[in-house]
Amino acid sequence: MKKILFLISFIILSNCQIKNEKENNVISKNKLDKKIFPKIVEDRYNVAFLIMDGTFNTELTAPFDIFQHTIFRKNIKAMNVFMVANTYKPISTFEGIRILPDFNYLKDSLPKIDILVIPSAEHHLDTDLEDETMINFVKQVDKEALYITSHCDGAFVLAKAGLLKGKISTTFPSDIDVMRKMFPELDVRKDVLFVHDGKYITSAGGAKSFEAALYLCEILYGKKVANALAEGLVIDWDLNTVPHLIVE
Repeated sequence: MKKILFLISFIILSNCQIKNEKENNVISKNKLDKKIFPKIVEDRYNVAFLIMDGTFNTELTAPFDIFQHTIFRKNIKAMNVFMVANTYKPISTFEGIRILPDFNYLKDSLPKIDILVIPSAEHHLDTDLEDETMINFVKQVDKEALYITSHCDGAFVLAKAGLLKGKISTTFPSDIDVMRKMFPELDVRKDVLFVHDGKYITSAGGAKSFEAALYLCEILYGKKVANALAEGLVIDWDLNTVPHLIVE
């Protein structure tokens, strides 16, 4: 009899344990499923980085580092930096880093974007340009943005969106001829690391993405702050030594 009672008690306890484990798993899953958005601090510039699978590390991290470090400078209008994509799932960069987007531009209500950054991605010369939803998102942001910047082949996205018509631009050096052929109506320049025309800043990309980002900071905050940002990241920054074009 004792053995039977023990067996019944064991079965009841086991079922309770399994039930609790299932409930805990559901709670844990719900916690994981709940989207946590970044804190958007008021009275800052909102800077969105448009990312997608195949985004290149440097064109993303170089301007991100520069802009994020503005929060450590006193008495300036710093930047809220965040990443937007067409998914909540991790984005895999070309080099293999996995990044969780902060916002899904297809589903979320985004904060007003003051500065849009388009880092280069693996398919910016082909299939990404067929993504009409992404191109339309860029067009929509352009209506209110103060500045739109591209690095390396991110310029192809701006060109496809029709934002570089009547503007001078540049891109990754070995893709300049490709861009000229794909968009023959555009004025695409060689021998410069970045071009600033209107509210558009296009850069050659790579490590020179740092320079284009520092240039925008020099516009917004002045030379002293830009120099401090550069020093904080151990970058030699002198606009006069960087081949560039500013269209007045």
